[in-house]
Amino acid sequence: MNFLIKILNLISKLPLKILYIFSDIIFFLNYYIIAYRGNVITQNLKNSFPEKQDDEIKQIKKKFYRNFSDYLVETVKSFSISETESRVRMQHINQQVFHDAKAEGKNVIMLAGHVFNWEWINAMAKFIPQAHCHPVYRKVNNNFWEDQMKKVRNRFGNEALEANEVILNIFRSKNDGNSAYMFVADQTPHFSHVTYGLEFLNQRTPAFIGYDKLATRMDLAFIYCEMKKVKRGYYQVNYHRIYPDGEKFTENEVVKKFHKLLENTLHKRPDNYLWSHRKWKYQDSIKKFDSEKI
Repeated sequence: MNFLIKILNLISKLPLKILYIFSDIIFFLNYYIIAYRGNVITQNLKNSFPEKQDDEIKQIKKKFYRNFSDYLVETVKSFSISETESRVRMQHINQQVFHDAKAEGKNVIMLAGHVFNWEWINAMAKFIPQAHCHPVYRKVNNNFWEDQMKKVRNRFGNEALEANEVILNIFRSKNDGNSAYMFVADQTPHFSHVTYGLEFLNQRTPAFIGYDKLATRMDLAFIYCEMKKVKRGYYQVNYHRIYPDGEKFTENEVVKKFHKLLENTLHKRPDNYLWSHRKWKYQDSIKKFDSEKI
């Protein structure tokens, strides 16, 4: 494993223009030969966009494979990318929302989807006013990749937290505007934990609701991270504050508003989402389904 770590670290130090040659090879193999999760991707796209014709679905699928291949090499680049290069390649728009939350004395909950490239948000810890920035990650069975991804998310002064410990950490921490927690919030709960679902992209969708429970119990600032791929190797993330309709958030209000914002993002740029993810595999496990249109 140590040898593999050294190899990956060496590869990560190559310029991105070289790494994108590897991406092109991965794309060719995935799209033309291996067809990695091809049936899953096609079915997810057809279910999500029933109004699109087969030719358009094929175009989106092909673009997805290109974006996914770029994501893989960009994730390797995350092992060693400098703060300067990260700032150039990831533009952060509307940072004022973090300063507003700080002034209000409210800790921040950031909600992002599996939109490329969410791994490159990490450097924002260097310029937001919150002293503590916690990327939330889900533990994986492979210890090697567990350690590597934790190292990636701990770069730039971050303090990564495993998903099972983050809620307790938030409740125990002082709500004073000095902490920010970064959730990839469209995770699929394990079937044993599916307690709530809603209609998202024309499908019954199990939803992770841990952050929503926080909204009804604590006075926190919720921020949606809208990712956009500008061109190869360059991204924008636009931060949007999520406000309650009334004085306080009601049950499931944040989770519905997050999924609505994410759905709008995907309708604008459908090829930039992780369609190989089996997000809808536990549809039949939903115990409470919210049929209200998001």
